[in-house]
Amino acid sequence: MTYQIKTLLLYGHEPEQVRALALDTGRLNIITGDSRTGKTSIWTITDYCMGSSDYPVRAGKVRDYTSVFALQLVRGDQQLFIARHAAENSTSPAPRLCLQFQAAGAPALARDEIDFTFPLDAARRLLSEFCGIDRTVRIPAARGTTMSPSIRHALFFCLQAQNEIANPDHLFHSQGHEWRPQAIRDTLPYFLGAVDPEQAIRHARLKQLRSELKNIERKIAQAAQAAPAPGQARALIAEAESAGLITAPRDDTVSLDEALRILASVLTHAPGELEYPDATDHAALLDRERQELRSRHQQIRARITELRQTLAEENSYLVQAGDQRERLASLGLLRTTGDGTRQHCPVCDSAVSPAQGTIQAIREDLERLDSDVAFVSGDAPLIQSMIAAEEERLQQLRAEVVRNREQREALDAGIREATRFRSQALRAASVQGRISLFLENAARAEHAPIVTDTREELQREITDLEEALGADTQADRLASCLSLINQKITTKARTLGLEHSEHPVRLDLRRLSIVADTPGGPVPLSDMGSGENWLGYHIAALLSLHEWFAEQGRPLPRVLVLDQPSQVYFPSDYDGPQVDLVGEDRTSLLRVYQAITDTVRHLDGNFQVIVMEHADLEDDIFRTAVVERWRGGRAALIPPDWIEQGR
Repeated sequence: MTYQIKTLLLYGHEPEQVRALALDTGRLNIITGDSRTGKTSIWTITDYCMGSSDYPVRAGKVRDYTSVFALQLVRGDQQLFIARHAAENSTSPAPRLCLQFQAAGAPALARDEIDFTFPLDAARRLLSEFCGIDRTVRIPAARGTTMSPSIRHALFFCLQAQNEIANPDHLFHSQGHEWRPQAIRDTLPYFLGAVDPEQAIRHARLKQLRSELKNIERKIAQAAQAAPAPGQARALIAEAESAGLITAPRDDTVSLDEALRILASVLTHAPGELEYPDATDHAALLDRERQELRSRHQQIRARITELRQTLAEENSYLVQAGDQRERLASLGLLRTTGDGTRQHCPVCDSAVSPAQGTIQAIREDLERLDSDVAFVSGDAPLIQSMIAAEEERLQQLRAEVVRNREQREALDAGIREATRFRSQALRAASVQGRISLFLENAARAEHAPIVTDTREELQREITDLEEALGADTQADRLASCLSLINQKITTKARTLGLEHSEHPVRLDLRRLSIVADTPGGPVPLSDMGSGENWLGYHIAALLSLHEWFAEQGRPLPRVLVLDQPSQVYFPSDYDGPQVDLVGEDRTSLLRVYQAITDTVRHLDGNFQVIVMEHADLEDDIFRTAVVERWRGGRAALIPPDWIEQGR
């Protein structure tokens, strides 16, 4: 036997302000009313008082005019009073709750009697125990972990918010939250009774043993890694020798103690400090000198080229001038008399008439040509000497370039040698660092506590548990439970006249949805059309589950809270004073309430349904279940006089 809700209470900010919503256990309870009268707050208050980690009560009058929310739960002859402060800043839930056992039929506590002493985790544990949930049970969860079921898991199957009751994608409460779907899959087998507590204990023990085995293996590996190994010590000695830290040849058969002694002596040997002169400036000077030598070399070569070109031009002139002189010299055959008044013929030597001006001009050209040839012929030796001097300078520059190159090569070789010595010093320092770490670990391992090797015992116990769990029939039991529940769902779906109900209907635990197995293939709820089908299958599935829970005595609250199931039969933005459905919509809604009433009667007081409804039907099946009617502004969850006093 588990609990149902007897009373929902709100405490105002004034001492005398107490609002009590009395509910009938073992019956259908309908609270009908206009919009914005606080109907939705009934399920959010229930969720909040049962240990919610957030603050589900929506902003509005209920938040503004309430200081404490409370519930009275009844379980047989036991009664439990739960209260929780409203959030102080409208967002952060109160961290402590009041839980107090009462005598059966006792009234709710007065405001000044409420003492908030239970932290949230403790309150959840007590509520889980009051519900009959065995908190010692560890059920397998995702990724090899285990978990304990709690009251928060049970509420997945006890609440349906306004946006959930006809949702084609989500069947259970808060299924749309990030981690909730897997939690529903993990806990539903326990609530159905498919989980054997003994097997669950074995699973938990097996997980614990495997964890212990991993820890032991890790500790043994760490101890083995920390312990000094002779082979590693000898390898470090060989490295020290190659780095120049040890001069004596090593002995491959040296013992561990001797190796540790040798390694310790290596740490006392400090490599000499090496001076590394900065060769950057010298190299730059040589590079600049080489550039200057190359520039001068190019200039001298250009000068020699010009001189040789000048000498070649003079030689060409002398050849041409010589030819011209030979032609003009032939005119020397013309001779004149002593006084220069007559000319003689070069053939007969007879006197001729006075010389013409042209002959005189030719003779003058010949004389000038002789003078020029003599001048040019005098320049050639000078040019030759200049060329020789420049070639000598060029040879000296070549020797300077060779000397510069040899100095730079020697400098580069010195730099490379210095770098090699620097690398060798760094390598020696690195080897010393590894030796120091090895010796520290060796000293730590010497004083470390001895790790007891229990791997064989743990592995033996793990093997025994695995053999015992090999015969686990949880999957078969779960399949059997779901098969029987699916029969109930199919029957209720046909009673509600839902589409595809002529075919077998089942609860798909993987999809967390309802699936109809038709000849054309499986049809999940999300692929079915019509809000009437979505609502109907939600009602059929939840009623069938609670019927199973009650018949099997499973530890869940015997409560199902539904928020506005009639919403699929009129516009969601409807804000009229009263909804009067007619025709097929009215008939369909009445079938829903008939199915709820039939399930409540079948369980004979062991099941309570609370419905917050916008519709208000005059039919007996609806009218007789109404516990409060909030219409025309005369009534609501928050009394109107609270609002008047707060103004």
